[in-house]
Amino acid sequence: MNLRIQNIFLLGMLVSSTAVFSQIKEEKLILDRKREPEVKKIEKKKTSVEAEKNYPPEAKSANPVEYNITDVPAASDFKTSVIQGEDISPKFDADYQNNYFQIGMGNFGKILADGNISTMLENDIQVGADLHFLSTKGLPKEYDWTSKQNTGNLGLYLNSYGDKGKINVNADYGLNDYNYYGIYALKPSSDININQKTNRFKVNGYYDFYSNEILNDVRIKSSFLGDNFDAKETQAEILLNLSKHGVELPVDDVMFNADLGVNLETLRSEFSLLNENSSNFFNATISPKMTFFKGKSYLMIGSDFSFMNAKNSNRILDDQVQNNKTYWFPKAELQFAATDEFKFYAGVEGGLKLNSYATMLEENPYLVSDQELRATETKYKGYVGLRGDIDQVIKYDVSAGYGKMNDIMFFKANDLFDGAFTLNRSPYDYANTFSAVYDNGTVSEVKGSIQYFPLANLVLEGEMYFAKYDLDNYEHIYNKPLVKASLGGKYSLFDKKLHLGAKAIFGSDLTTNSFEITESGTTPNFFISTENKDDKVGGFADLNLSAEYKVHKNFSIFALGNNLLNTNYQTFKGYKVLGAQFLGGVKISF
Repeated sequence: MNLRIQNIFLLGMLVSSTAVFSQIKEEKLILDRKREPEVKKIEKKKTSVEAEKNYPPEAKSANPVEYNITDVPAASDFKTSVIQGEDISPKFDADYQNNYFQIGMGNFGKILADGNISTMLENDIQVGADLHFLSTKGLPKEYDWTSKQNTGNLGLYLNSYGDKGKINVNADYGLNDYNYYGIYALKPSSDININQKTNRFKVNGYYDFYSNEILNDVRIKSSFLGDNFDAKETQAEILLNLSKHGVELPVDDVMFNADLGVNLETLRSEFSLLNENSSNFFNATISPKMTFFKGKSYLMIGSDFSFMNAKNSNRILDDQVQNNKTYWFPKAELQFAATDEFKFYAGVEGGLKLNSYATMLEENPYLVSDQELRATETKYKGYVGLRGDIDQVIKYDVSAGYGKMNDIMFFKANDLFDGAFTLNRSPYDYANTFSAVYDNGTVSEVKGSIQYFPLANLVLEGEMYFAKYDLDNYEHIYNKPLVKASLGGKYSLFDKKLHLGAKAIFGSDLTTNSFEITESGTTPNFFISTENKDDKVGGFADLNLSAEYKVHKNFSIFALGNNLLNTNYQTFKGYKVLGAQFLGGVKISF
């Protein structure tokens, strides 16, 4: 009886802790489909200091990292918003998730189908396949035109564990079939065509040696993307890590690690609409690094040396720009570990990031299929922070930083491309799309995360991120909130047969540009538009709950509730998300 009362009390505490953020407006649920080990957010700044990654080799080979597509809980990740999602659903043990199929249905016409199957062959080789499909009818009561969406993924993977290292190879095909439904400045008919569709194929390979003797690991990544408007993009990357770890120095228990990273990356993008932009990038980076550590205190000193060859062209304007440039970026970090509870750290970092059409679509799928691509340069970013582990019960990490950046990428709303007075337009020509724009400036950041483990079967966690941009040319940075935060937890009961999850997420207002479109009074049969450069999209709040119960070792039922505050908030101008959503289903494991 006392145990039951305790369980009821803890469940109430879990739900009430998320209700504190009942103002929150974000719809963030997605299946975690990563095939590589994931570092917890609380420990993002791990360096070569922690030598246990590859030492001793026997321990590493005896307990290899599983590259399965496991821990894939029932989740409803559809969004008529740009939010990409974050899994909050409970997870069973990996062996229970390894071979399964689940199906669910909910309001808004939701259909979820998800499955994973794998088998071990001879010589410790594992092969598997993964399937995911999610469909919704969208918001027919909010929009006269269609807002439905279908997403699907099919993946194949292979894991092999040898005497000297482990290998992971995976291939993935992803389809996103959706609509540019965020029309706010015009009133077209219900039967308009506003469809967009993207296809992306990825092939990745990873080999990790058990020993850090010279060759540590090799990664190869490739991506091929096409869309409904004949955009084409190919991207390839190879990363090679050389290292010598665990060298003893003749100074009071001081150890030394040496690392050298080599990264080669290519990106080619071609667009067939409007200005018909095309881009071709090649980036080579060499990253030497030295780390001196004593206990849990360390000093890391390194640099990034990058060579960038970039060629951008505009076929309509017959304009082509090509340049070669060499960059140097500082990299250093000092950690002083007074105790496990208090570890002070400070550092500086910088680097180049290629902004591809594929990665832009992950953040904002409502882009017009013609983008100017540039690389974002972080000249430097200095930071200080404090992190610690209090009695294995509380983990925390709080830091503040300031950096100088060139070509900061953000999204600006597009005007009409054709001013003719007609509603028979291309799908992207209703002031309903966005384009990437760039500016130089500075960014000030404050971020923090905390995890609390009061019981073995209960974890509570919170996260906050503040970012203030000061740009050279734009008065505001568009479509980036000043503050984002989340609070959630996971709780298991009845000998881990029942798993509960809760998460509340919120963000502050977004500044954006928008357009008011009217018929011209002086030029017949022509639209005129007026731009508002300081429009606001209200902050968001979202509350999500989930539950899964294992009825039998091979059979489970689940239920999900998303956006339980039932608000059709916007994340981009005109793009409302689904209201309160409920989805239930069954899962069969084998």
